[in-house]
Amino acid sequence: MSQERTDGDLRNTGLSLKHDREWDYELDRIVEAVEERDAEKVGLQFPEGLKRRGPAVADDLRENLPDDVTVLLSGQPCYGACDLDTYMMRRTDVFVHFGHSPMKESDKIIYVPLFSNVDVFPIMEQAREEQLADPEEDPDVGLVTTAQHMNKFDEMREWLEERGYTVHTRRGDERLTHEGQVLGCNYASADVDADQMLYVGGGKFHPLGLAMEHPEKHVVIADPVNNVVTVADTEKFMKQRYGAVHRAMDAESWGVIFCTKIGQGRWDKAQEIVDNNENAYLITMDEVTPDRLTNFGMDAYVNTGCPRITTDDGPQFKKPMLTPGEYEIAIGEKPLDSLEFDTFKGTW
Repeated sequence: MSQERTDGDLRNTGLSLKHDREWDYELDRIVEAVEERDAEKVGLQFPEGLKRRGPAVADDLRENLPDDVTVLLSGQPCYGACDLDTYMMRRTDVFVHFGHSPMKESDKIIYVPLFSNVDVFPIMEQAREEQLADPEEDPDVGLVTTAQHMNKFDEMREWLEERGYTVHTRRGDERLTHEGQVLGCNYASADVDADQMLYVGGGKFHPLGLAMEHPEKHVVIADPVNNVVTVADTEKFMKQRYGAVHRAMDAESWGVIFCTKIGQGRWDKAQEIVDNNENAYLITMDEVTPDRLTNFGMDAYVNTGCPRITTDDGPQFKKPMLTPGEYEIAIGEKPLDSLEFDTFKGTW
């Protein structure tokens, strides 16, 4: 690695981020795969938040690979294991996807989940003191986390059990790799016999989706990266979604988006909507953004791709952007109180 880089030797420790979190890029495994396949081209795909680390990883790989091996970095947007750069995959001998656990096993893909080394137990202790019921009152607690913290999952479970809790976990469906894992589009692992759920991980989207899909549960968020304990509150989110549905009720023209990303397509759902609405038009897209939709001039849109496009980015779109379930409410096929979180079941 060049002397200008101050982030540490990736082969030993991974790159240190601003919040003192380090990743293991499993470079030895990648080098071994290159040797086994006599590879000439290696493709690296990083999620958006880690793309800036790509050049440093490429540097370390090139130091350990033959000079005639080319290392490519994917510039395509990447938000999950369902969001693979298939163009790069077809044109490289080894394709490495960083930051997510496998959604579907493949000999063509090396998944490097980038486990976090953040100590989760101080924030779990705070969550236990502030938000979880005393085990003598309610010992049952469900435990979920994201791919980045799965390396600590067994320790998390044991930690709770040592404090008197009965910990409930499950794998969910085939879209999920690990027991207790949740995705931004799938919360099947939270379908356990416990009224309180402990989510250990960063961000609010995952626990918000969990709370939406399981409104009967008390969802406690223990965020070890930002060092904060909160409770998932769906009220603001629900008001936003109800507002989008109301604005779409008078729509005369609908754009129905079919996402061409490998793990996000729901063709049958998109086709069903278009077949039953003469004012609906099927639009295929890989990356769904407000600017790309503006030129179509539709009154409203239905997104059959990743639910996070609708829920995370919904307010940025100039016209109402609905999930398939919200669309059914807007056209009068379902009552307003049937609004629920849109999730993906199974894999592609």
